[in-house]
Amino acid sequence: MKQFLAVAFAMLTFCNGTATSFSPSSSLEKPEETFTIETDKIFDKLVQIRRKLHQYPELAGNEKQTQETIKQYLLELGLEVKTDIYGYGLVGILRGAKAGKSIAWRADMDALPQDFPDNVEFRSKTPGVRHGCGHDVHLTIALGIAEVLVKQKQSLQGTVYFIFQPAEETFVGAKGMVNNKLFSLINPSEIYGLHITPALLGQIIVKANEMYAYQKGVKIEFTNSMPKEAVKPLVTKFRTSLTRTTNNGKPWEIQRILDPNEGMLSPNSIFKDYFIVDDMTFLSRSDGDKLVVYMDVYETDRAKLPNIIPALKKVIEGEGLADKLVSVTFFKENPTIDNDPNLTNNAVAMLNNLYGKGTVSLMVGQVPFSNDDFSYFQQKVPGVYFFLGGSNFEKGVIASIHAPNFMVDEESIRIGVKSFSTLLYKRLSDK
Repeated sequence: MKQFLAVAFAMLTFCNGTATSFSPSSSLEKPEETFTIETDKIFDKLVQIRRKLHQYPELAGNEKQTQETIKQYLLELGLEVKTDIYGYGLVGILRGAKAGKSIAWRADMDALPQDFPDNVEFRSKTPGVRHGCGHDVHLTIALGIAEVLVKQKQSLQGTVYFIFQPAEETFVGAKGMVNNKLFSLINPSEIYGLHITPALLGQIIVKANEMYAYQKGVKIEFTNSMPKEAVKPLVTKFRTSLTRTTNNGKPWEIQRILDPNEGMLSPNSIFKDYFIVDDMTFLSRSDGDKLVVYMDVYETDRAKLPNIIPALKKVIEGEGLADKLVSVTFFKENPTIDNDPNLTNNAVAMLNNLYGKGTVSLMVGQVPFSNDDFSYFQQKVPGVYFFLGGSNFEKGVIASIHAPNFMVDEESIRIGVKSFSTLLYKRLSDK
């Protein structure tokens, strides 16, 4: 983990440093209109918050100042705040004036170790660290949802838990919070979250069940008699002989994900059924008396996961290397996002009904080469994870996460706050 200098955040205050007070309101007849208006009122402030977070990013496990900024914001809104759950994670609790169920919203906190140019005026001031995955936007949307919902506290039925999760990039934060008894402190019946994607600005995309392919890290151990020069051709053989796709052998590039004819919004999507050996993750090293090979693979079909290791062994045997093989195992078996079908269908119908048909698009297939540890929350509580488009191609803004040119159109914050505050409000009202 790179070490970097912690930079103090400016305290975020409202109403000249005093807690904001809100007048009582009756139940909302048209929450979509109310939350659109309330979001517009605070949008400029949210943009400044996002830019502050972007300027002072922190790596997984080091989100100390990010935590303090979020904590102060939530306290100013009058929320109860719980820390000491796992790392620098925290939970803000908004209790409505009316009895009801509980719902959670999750936002991830950490940034990436990146040296790419940050082509914005509010560029990162922390050398080698950058919000290149949009978590600063996720945090801002969550804070915006909290603020517009707290203004309707008198008509709010039930409780909203805002989970701010550290260490998503290292895939340990969600699991750490769960294992440290997060759900003994809070008791949501549903959980929601989102991730910025390179889709067009304003697009909300979702599907029931798996959003990402199943990601497995493979570890292959050979004896030291295995020629090192034979390893790379063997990995190439894995890729060419085991890959199963309908993408006609073309690169899995961003343009294809968004392609209207074969992308993830097309019924003819090429992302419905595949197995990929990701030789870009290939690594080999000597370990004592062994030569060890590591790489990632991606499979869309849960039922075919047990076939992966036997298939790799068969290729090794076919290459005449069986006598040099010690073992083939998974060293990493990350779970994948698994959206609850009933909650997903309800959310799609609700948002399309309130904001217009086509507000939410249904995804076809599963995203390769990526994942999110939100899945650990879903193992405990049924929930839905959305994609939110952040690209504006006319402005040259492409929200391709982890890429050197990653940027986000900040209008996505407005769309995220108004849409998902409405969703949470309406879900709390549903019996």
